[in-house]
Amino acid sequence: MPKKKKVKKTKKSKKVKKVKLKSSAKSVSKSIEKKSIIPGQDEKPEIKKIKKQSTEKRLYNLKDFVVYPKHGVGKITAIEKANIGEIDIQFYKILVEKEKLTLTVPINQQSKLRPISSINQINKCISILKTKPKIKRTMWSRRAQEYDQKINSGKIYELAEVVKDLNKNTDIIADQSYSERQLFEKAYERLKSEFEAVLKTSSEEVQKKMDKALGRTNISESAE
Repeated sequence: MPKKKKVKKTKKSKKVKKVKLKSSAKSVSKSIEKKSIIPGQDEKPEIKKIKKQSTEKRLYNLKDFVVYPKHGVGKITAIEKANIGEIDIQFYKILVEKEKLTLTVPINQQSKLRPISSINQINKCISILKTKPKIKRTMWSRRAQEYDQKINSGKIYELAEVVKDLNKNTDIIADQSYSERQLFEKAYERLKSEFEAVLKTSSEEVQKKMDKALGRTNISESAE
């Protein structure tokens, strides 16, 4: 008899312990939830306001060369101030010599401007000019639109790709359509002007360098 009573007691005690553990676990989880909720409600999250900069971080100096995508390489000839609507505005005067054009670009709207390329980027362009042109079978009107977008993108690698793809290794007009030749010359001159600004060499030297990469050495020699 005493043995049976002991067995029953142990079973009951185990059940009681389990219940206690469960209830204690629930109470702990509830207390944790309360602790996590209360501080979140009392302490409002800090929202940091990001102020938009009124001016670009990069500042250019007089006589610096810059690239304006739609017009190519230009030189800063002046940094001037003007009062428009009781607001003082600073702007750059940029001379694009190839197009005989002077641009007025406000300093706080100069996101389109970029500095001229580095020598490493120029070397990368030369390696692009040496590669084989991509042959596309799409209609010329669509290709012409793509080439024009690349020329006006302001990206020097895309400009080099247009020169490479439209290069015919010849100056014979019959080998190129009028619009094709126009796009080639536009891209070629844009690229050449940036080469001149970066390498600080004459137009003739730059032309020789580009023509050599394009395989147009015979053309430049016959022109001389």
